[in-house]
Amino acid sequence: MKISSLTQLMAVKEKGLAQTYPNKIKLMVGLATCGISAGADEVYRCLSQKLAEAGLDVVLAKTGCIGFCQKEPLVDVVYPGKVRLTYQSMTPEKAAELVSSLKDRRIMDDNLLCRIDQDEFLVEGVVRPYANPHPPALPAQVPRYNELPFFNKQVKISLRNCGFINPESIEEYIGRGGYRALHKAVTMLTPEEVIEQIKASKLRGRGGAGFPTGLKWEFARKAEGDIKYLICNADEGDPGAFMDRGILEGDPHAVLEGMAIGAYAIGASVGYIYCRAEYPLAIERLKIAISQAEAYGLLGENIFGAPFSFKLKIREGAGAFVCGEETSLIASIEGKVGEPRPRPPFPAQSGLWGKPTVINNVKTWSHIAPIIARGPEWYANYGQGESKGTTVFSLVGKINNSGLVEVPLGISLREMIYDVGGGIAKGREFKAVQTGGPSGGCIPAQYLDTPVDYESLAALGSIMGSGGMIVMDEADCMVNVAKYFLEFTMDESCGKCTPCREGTMRLMQMLDAITAGRGQEGDLEKLEKMSRLIKKTSLCGLGATAPNPVLTTLKYFRDEYVAHIRDKKCPAKVCKELITFSVVADNCTGCQLCRLRCPAEAIAGAKKEVHRIIQDKCIKCGTCYDACKFDAIAVE
Repeated sequence: MKISSLTQLMAVKEKGLAQTYPNKIKLMVGLATCGISAGADEVYRCLSQKLAEAGLDVVLAKTGCIGFCQKEPLVDVVYPGKVRLTYQSMTPEKAAELVSSLKDRRIMDDNLLCRIDQDEFLVEGVVRPYANPHPPALPAQVPRYNELPFFNKQVKISLRNCGFINPESIEEYIGRGGYRALHKAVTMLTPEEVIEQIKASKLRGRGGAGFPTGLKWEFARKAEGDIKYLICNADEGDPGAFMDRGILEGDPHAVLEGMAIGAYAIGASVGYIYCRAEYPLAIERLKIAISQAEAYGLLGENIFGAPFSFKLKIREGAGAFVCGEETSLIASIEGKVGEPRPRPPFPAQSGLWGKPTVINNVKTWSHIAPIIARGPEWYANYGQGESKGTTVFSLVGKINNSGLVEVPLGISLREMIYDVGGGIAKGREFKAVQTGGPSGGCIPAQYLDTPVDYESLAALGSIMGSGGMIVMDEADCMVNVAKYFLEFTMDESCGKCTPCREGTMRLMQMLDAITAGRGQEGDLEKLEKMSRLIKKTSLCGLGATAPNPVLTTLKYFRDEYVAHIRDKKCPAKVCKELITFSVVADNCTGCQLCRLRCPAEAIAGAKKEVHRIIQDKCIKCGTCYDACKFDAIAVE
């Protein structure tokens, strides 16, 4: 059926609501990549088998990641008209126990994470309650979803449907208000009015530069030419970043609808989603979503009966980090080597095949439909200053609660790390947080109260970037951290321009020497001078931001560099060439645990006798230190 009117869309909405909220118990398994890697596919198969064996009339469904990746695999039990319970760290054994509890009409107590009493249909601005006045008897002290510190400060716009719908069902997306904004745009607003609403919302591109989205669209709208293109940059390549993947796997239609609205606004009839091939599940669900949207007439010719047509195609990237830069991405789609070109002209004037082109990333496109549906004023109520709305971070590293986090811009780093993230793992001390991926900067503890927005992070030498946030503790060596991220950008350099190609290599050589104890007086000044030269003269953003980890660690952790160079010591006891492992004789019980676990067979000693480390064979991996239960391994 082709949907050509609001009435027909509402009919599909009712179908979607019936699927989302059936009149029977429903089990939902988080089957995004994070869940699958934790064993959710095995949990799903076990549930399917046990439900069939028990003869239970229960709906078993897939969903995306709700964000709390630390607690995967997650399974939700929705009791119709009553409550939704979320179970954490599920296993096939626990799945079988859950089915048994359903058969016995009781609540399983184990592994309960929280209860969800209501769903927010963000696009429509309404709340649908799960609970009635007589919910099932629950175990004591089951917290509500929004009472968990991880979720308490979050505001989900990009992630509004992730973990709440089946990402392979367009009906469930429409059931929660999907494609209403597209209908409003093409039947009630002119393209110029759509652009004005995006401008008024002050939405900025959720990538590195944070360029105003509406302004970019306006440039493309006014550019000469009948052929224009739209691109979604889903080439997410930052270490530890998985925001785009989470959205595409959990709610692909949010991106499709946003792109269709953008195409109507600028006058494009063809769009491309450029997604790296390492995201097979995201690509699979995108293909399903595009096929479904075409079947309903929400992509294709004369959408909603209006003189507007838009087709979407997927292009798979080979995994080159530089293709996240827009001109490199365009070259890759055109079948050329993914290398940047000088600007101007900017893509909004001359992009794909020389035609005006708008490129935004996954997170940016996912914000468009709610802005059009709820209005720019609603959106601009979130955030602060020139940084409005929310953004999604992948909060990872030495943190207790890792996962996908969507918060209003302006939240402080302290709130992100200690409230949402639950503080530093293993009770250690916070040392630094890196924002903006491998091209971002490392921010120390004295700036924990800095608001997370474009200008504030830039003032500290970091960037917002695409949304990576990596937390480090006292056990991290900041010289080694800078070396790690620089090595990544050096390897990912396309090599087209000399400053990036040769400059990052030279920086890497100097950092290698410093961490190996071969650093010399004057190296720090050379590092700073060369870093600033690379930033100033590189052709694209990769080279211009590659030295950020070096510059910020030099600025905030200079004493660690000095210790490596002058004292030939690594204060964090990380750099192998500068540390030595030895046995503390008074503490050694001769338990042999360290000897049995040493991969280099570098520990000698009989049982119940004091052991010793053979220095010539020791590879300084730290296995002995981790294995010892008696503090008998010293690191110097």
